[in-house]
Amino acid sequence: MKVNEVPQDITYYEGEKRACYALNDEGRYVVVSSTGWSTEEVVNGLAVEELAAKLEETRKAVLSGAKSPLCYHMERRQMNPEILAKTAGIAVFRLKRHFRPEIFARLNPSMLSSYAQALATTLDELKTVPE
Repeated sequence: MKVNEVPQDITYYEGEKRACYALNDEGRYVVVSSTGWSTEEVVNGLAVEELAAKLEETRKAVLSGAKSPLCYHMERRQMNPEILAKTAGIAVFRLKRHFRPEIFARLNPSMLSSYAQALATTLDELKTVPE
């Protein structure tokens, strides 16, 4: 894409700009500001809807007792088990065991505190999900 072809649809960034790379007249990549692109807005909107649907599915699984609240909060923060385990300082296999409600319910306060800190939430919020 050339510098003069960088989209300037005033949509997605609500008046803010972001950096894009484009070719200048000399054939070199340069940084050009963009206010957004309508196609990008659609794609990002679809991605956000998909994330919200998956989060709702996990919330229902927690309320039905199939998963622990840890799963919900991990997805809410858009983390995967590997990222959460590394952030909380535990092994992935241990984290995955804590997805089981009966095991999560028996976690000691220090482990819950590690999860709460990694997920930037309180202990009370970590133990529950929104109704």
